Amino acid sequence: MEDRVRVVIAEDSVLLREGLTRLLTDRGHEVVAGVGDGEALIKTVTELDGQNQLPDVVVADVRMPPTHTDEGVRAAVQLRKAHPGVGVLVLSQYVEERYATELLAGSSRGVGYLLKDRVAEVREFVDAVVRVAEGGTALDPEVVAQLLGRSRKQDVLAGLTPREREVLGLMAEGRTNSAIARQLVVSDGAVEKHVSNIFLKLGLSPSDGDHRRVLAVLTYLNS
Repeated sequence: MEDRVRVVIAEDSVLLREGLTRLLTDRGHEVVAGVGDGEALIKTVTELDGQNQLPDVVVADVRMPPTHTDEGVRAAVQLRKAHPGVGVLVLSQYVEERYATELLAGSSRGVGYLLKDRVAEVREFVDAVVRVAEGGTALDPEVVAQLLGRSRKQDVLAGLTPREREVLGLMAEGRTNSAIARQLVVSDGAVEKHVSNIFLKLGLSPSDGDHRRVLAVLTYLNS
């Protein structure tokens, strides 16, 4: 079982909110609150902070009341700024590009953006929640593709080979080098070489540390 994490869920659909709660609690995690709009999300996390009981991660939909446009992701951006230690996983049917870019362009720790219709397995979703709670990333490749499409720095990505682009896409999903090697049916050493080349071509130095994996995907989202 994964390490137990504390979760706040923001989803206006009661059935989906209860379903997500059940999925997580059945696997030993603690859902400390469930809310139905962005304002309630911010209020709840603020109250938990006052009690020194901040959650490890917030799972939030993009579109919630009252206008059902971008309340959820705007609240997520606000929470990232106010509580940078809390992971934020956006779970939505849509890519809200403006706020998604702002969400992902800040700190490279503890952030995720998954599309509901593309989450194929329960285990995949739970793994993503835990990964974000622990400071990792979980990004749907479609999200990455749309946001990179907005960037004015695609000329840098043009220097990557097709294989390096493929490896970068798998990195964006939060996969380890070993997992990428299994996916591409190559050796771990081959993947390490591709990753090193990506870092080099994108101008990411060793001084950036472990964050280089995230920066390789996210640095070019700032437009």
